[in-house]
Parts: sequence; structure tokens; C-alpha cells
Amino acid sequence: MKVKVILKENIKGVGKKDEIIEVKDGYANNFLFAQNKAVPATEENIKKLQNKAEKNKKDHAKEVKKAEEIKGKINNKEIVLAVKAGENGKVFGSIGSKEIVDEVKKVFGLAIDKKKIDGENSRMKELGVHDVEVKLHSEVKAILKVKLINKE
Repeated sequence: MKVKVILKENIKGVGKKDEIIEVKDGYANNFLFAQNKAVPATEENIKKLQNKAEKNKKDHAKEVKKAEEIKGKINNKEIVLAVKAGENGKVFGSIGSKEIVDEVKKVFGLAIDKKKIDGENSRMKELGVHDVEVKLHSEVKAILKVKLINKE
């Protein structure tokens, strides 16, 4: 006999988290329920799952909207950092995401996680204007122009 269950986590070869699947009752009772990896797919549990999915959808929409607002404030805007550099325009050391985040906070009043600054482009070693990608959300990216000038 088979029973319908809602998985609480991803199980290789069986299904993904929050998926409703049909399994043999022995497998469900002896493994999935015993290991707290699934719950029976009753009407009540299915409603809970649907409510959770709706909440996740709303939260996702809020996060995207917030990221879009931040993008509107910083996209294609320029921040200026004064750094020590040699005569050839090479910066002593390098400018990283921490310095960029600190300057964004000063100029725009926005707190951005330094992990959201694209690592490849954030290590700047020459004077001039650099485009740095800021990953505000998995769906929202902004380009911040960072101008390095020589600190006299």
C-alpha cells in the first residue's frame, strides 16, 4: 500500500524538500516518519505547506523590491576614494570591498554587506574609475563606479 507524504528535507533518489510524494507505507513509517524526514500529507499539512509557500513568495517579492530600491540609489553612481599611489598610477596595496562598503555608507547612508561586492573587480590597484558589480539580490545587480584619486 502507498501513502502520500510531505518531505521535510531533500532526500536523494526520493524527492526535494516540501514536495508531496507517494511512497510505500513501510518506508514512510519505518524511515521517513521515524527519522522525522516527512509528515503525512493530510489536508491540514497540505494547507500549512501552501501557506508557507505563499509567505515565501511574499518575502521574496519584498526582498527584490528592497534590492531594487537600493539599486536605484547606487546604480551608475560614483564614489571617490583618495589613496596613496606611486608616480605610475599604481596604488600602494589595494582597495577592497571593505573600503567600498564604508564609503557607500558615508555617501549614501546605505549599509551593504561586503560579501555582496563582486570580489574579482573589487581589488583595485590602479588610479582611475572602476566599475564594481554589487549583487544586491540573486535577481538584482547594480554597477557602482569607484574612482580612485591620488591622496597628496
